[in-house]
Amino acid sequence: MFKIAPVLIALSPLALIAASAAQAATPPATFARCAVCHNAEKGAPDKIGPNLYGVVGRKAAHTKFAYTDALKKSGLTWSEAELDKWISGPMQMVPGTAMAFPGIKDPAKRAEVIAYLKTLK
Repeated sequence: MFKIAPVLIALSPLALIAASAAQAATPPATFARCAVCHNAEKGAPDKIGPNLYGVVGRKAAHTKFAYTDALKKSGLTWSEAELDKWISGPMQMVPGTAMAFPGIKDPAKRAEVIAYLKTLK
């Protein structure tokens, strides 16, 4: 019995890490607005908008999705800062984009979405 206790103690941190990882990939409620048009699972097909899996750090308009010329010419790379601007108002950031989304004005809500997107890799 005493020999099992150290094993359980040693496994406890691993269980906590696994639980944290599972929680990190749970989309925030705000992401439901995004999920109407975007998938966010590896290998899932595009919807009205491109799949967002692996978007953080990726160059804009560099997947097989049919992007507008405006986004193709934007030169953007989806850093956290660029995503924050984009999510706050895509049409203001890149006039001519097809993403007809008014944006999320609350910085905390945008941060939740970006934190979730960062887990998708």
